[in-house]
Amino acid sequence: MVTKNVDVNSLKQLARQFRKEVLETINLAGSGHPGGSLSAVEIFISLYYYKMKHDPKRPDWEDRDRLIVSKGHCSPITYVTLANAGYFPKEELKKFRKLDSILQGHVSKKTPGVEFNTGSLGHGLSVANGLALGAKMLKKSTNIYCLLGDGEIQEGSIWEAAMTASHHKIDNVCAIVDYNKVQENGPTNDIKNIEPLLSKWNSFGWHVIEANGHDFHELMGALDAFDSMKDKPTVIIAHTIKGKGVSFMEGQHKWHGKAPKDDQLKEALADLHKKIEA
Repeated sequence: MVTKNVDVNSLKQLARQFRKEVLETINLAGSGHPGGSLSAVEIFISLYYYKMKHDPKRPDWEDRDRLIVSKGHCSPITYVTLANAGYFPKEELKKFRKLDSILQGHVSKKTPGVEFNTGSLGHGLSVANGLALGAKMLKKSTNIYCLLGDGEIQEGSIWEAAMTASHHKIDNVCAIVDYNKVQENGPTNDIKNIEPLLSKWNSFGWHVIEANGHDFHELMGALDAFDSMKDKPTVIIAHTIKGKGVSFMEGQHKWHGKAPKDDQLKEALADLHKKIEA
């Protein structure tokens, strides 16, 4: 259940806008990762516009919640979200991947609102654990969120971190798996099968929640359920679609790291005028 009154229709409009800005940003740069950015749009909006304690005017506010973007190649949606939330002017999006820009290809602390340099996959959950343990030691009511890719969790370091979080009962850490089922070179489970995913996390001692990663009600309900869990870390397995909202990108691994050309951008933006259903 969602515990706050939110206008979900306005969030859906925001999701459409964010997808448009992600595509325009990548097109202008001539490089970037549209597929995994488009799959995570509703996750970012649910965190920044519903759940997380954060203040764009004080990016270093001590009591803020933190998001570790472990799948750091989805920087376009990270930057679009932060710009719209007020962390930096939206004009900066035009400098994405440019020399000396604050918006590099993989997320880094050069960007206001980014908590940790990521992009070398498999490290984010360990970082999130450390931040969460530190918050507990300081007796702060701070939550740490960590966005993981489904291909990323093929790496052993993720499962070492999963054991650590469970062993230390780090109940203020919430991992979110963007389970779009496609990685750089093809379907995730053809390359290295990660199923049964729910049972795996369960066996590692985590509180596991499955959700439709494009449904705001389900995502917000899952985030609320995390708030009430004690003595266990939480993972939300968010079922998503790679390239969500653009018909010729959906479920296609070639759009893991490929910029749309001008004619493709025009076609993609036309797609976004259609109603996006969860």
